[in-house]
Amino acid sequence: MDKKVHEIYCNSCGKKIETTDNIKREDYLSIKKEWGYFSKKDGEIHSIFLCESCYDIWTKQFKLPVKVEEQTELL
Repeated sequence: MDKKVHEIYCNSCGKKIETTDNIKREDYLSIKKEWGYFSKKDGEIHSIFLCESCYDIWTKQFKLPVKVEEQTELL
């Protein structure tokens, strides 16, 4: 059986993040935003992906830190 490879690229650094048969080989951040009426982007849908390294760089720039919670049960 052929395996489907779905390629995802980090929007910040361009690094390729591969998944095989929808199984992540490394983790990444995925954001999908549907802009609404009060936005200058009304009617647009934006999607971005960030690798973990670019996520760390991005969030270090925040004025307020990201809320981090420990997951008690890992599956």
